[in-house]
Amino acid sequence: MKKIVLSIAVVVFSALAANAQRYCVIDSKYILDKLIEYKDAQTRLDQTSKTWQTEIDTRMQEVDKMYKAYQAERAMLSDDLRKKREDEIVQKEKAAKDLQKQRFGYEGDLFKERQKLVKPIQDKVYNAVQKYAQSKGFDIVLDKSGGITLFYADPKLDKSDDVLKLLGINK
Repeated sequence: MKKIVLSIAVVVFSALAANAQRYCVIDSKYILDKLIEYKDAQTRLDQTSKTWQTEIDTRMQEVDKMYKAYQAERAMLSDDLRKKREDEIVQKEKAAKDLQKQRFGYEGDLFKERQKLVKPIQDKVYNAVQKYAQSKGFDIVLDKSGGITLFYADPKLDKSDDVLKLLGINK
């Protein structure tokens, strides 16, 4: 994996050098970690997540208690009562899992809360990096925080429209 990342980095840097574009490297995680509002947002997210997880854990413990009680009394219950208790347990477990999905699932409450709290801060950093790159004449800004990724590129370097023209597609 490291060889692949290194190879990609070498190719990117070679291409940059060949085209005489100016580039710089930043660490967005380092920058974000220095921002008090980001730390506060992360703390709020962690607290919210912990509260929601406790709520889900409590519900799952209730399901477990219901199931153990059912197992202890099962031999003494009629078929109708057994079926009713099993359905109650299944419904309670389903409700707990649905809540877990609602809170932590893809585009769940935690995702939405993160978007609300963290995205404005990330946008602020992006805008600052873009402003810095433009003022210093950098064409490309690479971010080293999560492997090497492209953080900003001067729009004049985007040749997508040229490729579309070659394909016979007009905007």
